[in-house]
Formats: sequence, C-alpha cells, structure tokens
Amino acid sequence: MINVLIYLTMLPPADRQRCLDFVKAEFPQVKVDLATSPAAAEPLIGDADILVTFGAHLGLDADRILSRGKNLKWVLALGTGVDHITDVPSLRSEAMVTNMHGMHGVPMTEAAVLSMLALAREMPRMLDNQKKHHWERYGARLLFGKTVGIYGVGAIAEVLGPVCKSLGMTVIGITSGQRKLAGFDRMVSREALTTIIGELDHFVILTPLTDATRNSVDAKVLAAMKSSGFLINLARGGIVDEAALIAVLRDKKIGGAALDVFEHEPLPADHPFWAMENVILSPHIGAFNADYMSQVLPFVKENMTRFLAGDVAGMVNVVRQGG
Repeated sequence: MINVLIYLTMLPPADRQRCLDFVKAEFPQVKVDLATSPAAAEPLIGDADILVTFGAHLGLDADRILSRGKNLKWVLALGTGVDHITDVPSLRSEAMVTNMHGMHGVPMTEAAVLSMLALAREMPRMLDNQKKHHWERYGARLLFGKTVGIYGVGAIAEVLGPVCKSLGMTVIGITSGQRKLAGFDRMVSREALTTIIGELDHFVILTPLTDATRNSVDAKVLAAMKSSGFLINLARGGIVDEAALIAVLRDKKIGGAALDVFEHEPLPADHPFWAMENVILSPHIGAFNADYMSQVLPFVKENMTRFLAGDVAGMVNVVRQGG
C-alpha cells in the first residue's frame, strides 16, 4: 500500500482537514496520515512514499524530517517555492518534486498592490489614529507617476506588471533572463540591481530563493535605495539580509517595508520587526486566500492519479525528476 503523509503546520485547521479528507475520499486505496508538527511527523515519515507539504512549513526542520524519509518517492509542494525541499541534501535523490505553478498571479498581485498602497498612504498611521480617536489629516503619496521595480519576472510578475502600469506607474523588471513583456517599460539584469534601485519608489521582491538570490538584497543594495523608497517582500525571507534591513529601517534610511516572508517563520515574538513603526507585517499569506485549497486540490488529484497509475511522465509542474 502507498503511504501518504500530509505535513501542514501553518494552515488553518479547517484547510488541513480538508486536504486530508480530499485525499482519503479521492484515493481510498492509499493510507493517509496528517502531521501538524515535527514531533508528529517523525514517526510517520519513514514509511511515507508521498509527502504533501509546503517548503516553508518544513522550514528549519526540513533536514531533520526529510533525512528520515528513506522511502520517499515524491514530494508534492502545495506552493510555488521549493526551497527547504530541493535544496536539502538529505532528500533522497530518487524523490521527485512537484509544485503549484501558474495560480498565484492574481493573489500575489493583489498582495503587492495592497502593500504599496498601505505604505504610500501610511495605513498603520491611520489605524493607530482610529484606535486613539485622533483626527489627523496628512498628505498621502500616490502610486500614479511612481516607479516600481519587480525583482523576479516570472508568472506572477506577468500579472503584476500590467496592473502597475494601469495605475500610471513606470514598471521595471529586474531579472536574470531579460525578455520583452507587456506592462513593463524596460528590463534590467539582476547584476544591475544596485544601480537601478536608486530609481525605484517601490521595490517588489518576487524572485525565488536560490543560491544566486540568497541575501542578494544586502546592505549595499539597501544603501542605494531612495530615502523615500519602499521595500515589499512577497518572495522568501532569505533573499533579504534581515540585519541590514533592520539597520536601514531603524535609521529611517528608507521609507518603510511591507514584509510577508522572513528568514525564520513563524516570526519570533521578540523580533525587532514587530515593533517598527515603518514596517507592515503579514504572516506569509501573500498567495494564500480563502479559496486556496479549492485552487490546489485539482492539481493534487491530477498528479496523484497519474502517479498511482505509473504515468510519471504525464505529471505536471515537475520541478525535479526522481533519480
């Protein structure tokens, strides 16, 4: 019998249960277990043939868990990112990895626009004044006429770029693979990041976390930002040097930041970001939404049907072939 382990730590309980119930109902021929913590996963992962999870949920426990997956044949990532999966040396070479691709453009675009508007219009200041019953009028900044740089030009940026353009923004793509794309005024290479960032009013990070992008937004890049510039990170925490970002935010060297992802998740309660008035935090929910499980479960069904039928060649969103 095929053993499936669903490992979900940061989803609402109802969504975790829905995923479990779906797999059980659609594939009664497999044995399915749900684990919501490393301690619960450890006694189950050794027998698992299939692991259903998010890379971010594995997080710092990835090596500890995956090293015990001696029978793993397939890791099904329920998100786009496969960091903490494909970059973990202990993941057996025979294990295939798939992800979810092409469904995050709309929610991530909405998250990016929300972040830019919230920063430009000082939404935390508004909410703080509301709590204090304090009436204060001030001049909010517009997005119209501003320049946005999108770091990482993939499927999400293809949706975000034209939306930013429709708001009257100049749109610059920062990418390792330059190409002409609707909604972008121009493209520059990733190597030109330090040079181009001084032009940006909003710097939106969407690039995957790889060896090449880890800490690529470092102290040098941050020092080159406009003093009024805003940083929005919807990608992965490891792309930004957090110590360097904390320093420029504390010293008010940039306008502020909206952060959805962090080096360590959940963000520790004593982390400096929590207390910074020029930072807006969200708990890694850029792509997550009330309909997320409805969006991903059809992909789960399609790939699991093909996998169980031995049609590995027909599986979709394959990031790494098994050895």
